[in-house]
Order: sequence, then C-alpha cells, then structure tokens
Amino acid sequence: MPKKEKKLWGGRFDNNQSPLVEEYTQSVEFDFNFFQEDIQGSIAHAKMLAEIGILTPQELNLLIQGLEKIQAEIETGVFEWKKEFEDVHMNIEKRLIELVGDVGKKLHTGRSRNDQVALDFRLYVAKAVKEWQEYLRELITALVKVASKNKDTLLPGFTHLQPAQPVSLAQHLLAYAWMFKRDFERIQDALKRIEVSPLGAAALAGSAYALNPDFVAKEIGFRASFNNSMDAVSDRDFVLESLFIASVIQAHLSRLCEEIILWSNPCFGFVLLPDEFATGSSIMPQKKNPDVAEIMRGKTGRIYGNLVSLLTVVKGLPLTYNRDLQEDKEPFLDTHKTISLSLILMKEMFLKLKFQQQNMLKAIKKGFLNATELADYLVLKGVPFREAHHISGRLVKLAENKNISLEELSLEEMKKECSKIEEDVFEALDYKQAIQKRNIKGGTAPKSVEFQLNLLKEWIKKNGGSV
Repeated sequence: MPKKEKKLWGGRFDNNQSPLVEEYTQSVEFDFNFFQEDIQGSIAHAKMLAEIGILTPQELNLLIQGLEKIQAEIETGVFEWKKEFEDVHMNIEKRLIELVGDVGKKLHTGRSRNDQVALDFRLYVAKAVKEWQEYLRELITALVKVASKNKDTLLPGFTHLQPAQPVSLAQHLLAYAWMFKRDFERIQDALKRIEVSPLGAAALAGSAYALNPDFVAKEIGFRASFNNSMDAVSDRDFVLESLFIASVIQAHLSRLCEEIILWSNPCFGFVLLPDEFATGSSIMPQKKNPDVAEIMRGKTGRIYGNLVSLLTVVKGLPLTYNRDLQEDKEPFLDTHKTISLSLILMKEMFLKLKFQQQNMLKAIKKGFLNATELADYLVLKGVPFREAHHISGRLVKLAENKNISLEELSLEEMKKECSKIEEDVFEALDYKQAIQKRNIKGGTAPKSVEFQLNLLKEWIKKNGGSV
C-alpha cells in the first residue's frame, strides 16, 4: 500500500495522521467559502514579497497567473477539494504548486496560516456585513415608501399591549425604520475594526523578513494593519461584534414579525397577508397562517445562539492562536445566510401587506384612546392634572359601563363630573385632532412624520439608494 503524501506541515512527523483525526479536524467543508478572500490575500502577499525583493517580477506574475487559474477552476466547479489537505489554504497552495512548480512554495514566505486565516475571515466578514447594509437600506426604503402612503392612517398605539393613544401608521412604521438605520450605522462603525489587516503577524511574533503589512492592507482595501502581532492572530472581536450586530438586527426583525402576526389575526384585522407569504392548514380550510413571520421570529434564538457559541469559545483562550478558533466560521456563515434572507424576505413581504384602515379605526374607538386628550383638555381649563386624570378615568368607566366610546357620552353626563367641560370637548376628543396636536420633534403629527420621512429619504439617497 503506497504511503500517504506528507502534509505541508509534516516534516517532523514520522507517522501519518489518523483518518478519524483528519476527518474531525478538517475545516474545508465550510472554509472553502473563503476561496476568493484567500486568493485575494495571497495575491496581495505575493505583491508585497515582490516589493521587498523576495520574489522576482517573473515569479510574481507566475504566482498571480496560477492563483487566478485556481479561482477560475473553483468558480466553474472543476476544482477538487480534498479533506486530507485540511482547509481552504492548503487546498489552494497544493494546487498552486502543481500549476507553477517550486515557485508556488515561495508564496508562504513570511506568512502563517494563523495570520492567513485571520485575513481571509476579516475580508469575508467585511464583505458580508456590507451586504447586510444593502439589505437594511432596502428594507428601510420599503418602510419609508409604505409610511409615505399612510401619514393619515390611524391605529391604536400600545403600551403593555393595551390600547394607549392614537398614532399614525406612518409613525409606527418609521419607528422600525429608525431601528434598522441604527443597525446600518453599527455596521459602519464596526468596519473601522473589521477592516484591519493581520497579515505580517505570521504565527504570533511577527516576521523576521522585512515585510510591509501596510502595503498589504492598502492592496486589499483595508483601513489599517495590526499594531500587535499576538493580538492580530488571536483576535476574533470582529466576528463577535458582527454577530452581536446580527443579533440586534434579528431582534428588530422579530419585533416587526410579532406586529405582523398580531395584526394579521382577524381579532385585530389590521393587515391582510399576501398569499405568497402565508400558508394554509392541512385540516382547517379557513386558515391563513403567517408562517414566514413566525419562522423569522423563531430564527432569532438561532442567531443569539451563534453569538453565545463564539463568546464561549473565546472566553478561556490564552494568547495566541488556538485551534478552538476554527469554531468561529460556522456560526458566522449560518448567521450571514439567515440575516441576509430574513432582511430580503421582510422587505418583499412588507411591500405586499394590505393595511385595513377601517379596522384600525374601530380598534381606536374601542380602547378609549382619547382619554388622555380629555385630561389635557381639563388641564387647559385650569384643572390640576392629577384631578383631571381622575375625572377622565371616571368618565371612561361610565362609557365602559354603557358600552359606548368616550366621545359618545353626552355633554350633560360629562358636566356632572366636571362643570368646566363645555361643547368644545368633542373637538378635543377627535382622534385626528389628537394626532395633529403632537407636532413636536419625533411626534406622530403629519408635519412631524413628514420631517422624519424627509430625513430618511435624504439618508437613503446619501447611502446609495432611492425612494
């Protein structure tokens, strides 16, 4: 039986690795996703080696041609990934040596897999979170579009999931737009820390070669290179921060899903689900279930779990690189897929929701949402607020006992509780008037909502979108 080919790192080993260990420790099953980043980083590293005189121009051209050929092979599906080569790096290096000969063995000069994988992963994470930004901007744009059409649509605003005060549907939807805008900005801030090149840190102590880490950072489009070689190879804050941002995004999506689930329930009847984003029941013909929103809400735990998983991995690691860090890839890959699809689906679903204005207005009237307006009316008549609060509460109780809305009480009934109430009280109890009054910054009045819409539209355009 022929002896197995030695690993690229196998010079000091006499015996081959156990097949079970080989299977257990290989990562190529998932880190093949980073082939573009690995090739990009390798080309930048090769250019830097040529810049400092370790490679000749001819050798550099040969390496670049070989790496570009490998990329084409991978993209066309003819590249053969082998588990015995452990990871994306070794698979590509092995093939490069096959293609260009001994010059391929020079590429790893001054480089370790420790700083190589850190670079690859940073490049991948940076690209992924920028995609999240695009999806967030598109979702914000969808919210703004729907809000623009519903500045005068009224619905109950809730606290404790109980009817509180009337708000415009636009105001409600824009609350989510501002949430997702913060998520976008978190990514913008995190990129300052993600886009830092670790290449040149080598295994942990830096390199004895006169490498130029800043050259590599500039070549790959990163903002800076590392300041401490030990930190550079062991840092996974950039993944943790990205997973945290993903967790917040998914939390915001989950909250919006909860609204859609509640609103689409016929007991609320605020919204009709589009057929494309609902399912039926195998036994109950009348059912139209909000499965997309429910599954998206359910995936929140999965995203949180990925963050906690990596936090647990890094919590006890001594400096510097430890193989435990191989466990950082799969949680992020899963999160990237989940977040991306969730944001895309939410945008598509949201644009097709049909809001039921009459049902929202009926719900407002059921909940005595103008009780605060009555209290404010009495304050303007000179009644101390606490006393006005009690008077309004007693009138709510009276209307509740009569099974009518507050504005359906007669003037005489109201005056029995407070003689200062006059005919103009009915204007104060009008729901549209209640909204019009709240014209302060961030309020639900049409002018305030219009101001918010303009701010968001300007922001969307500034960040490459259109409304």
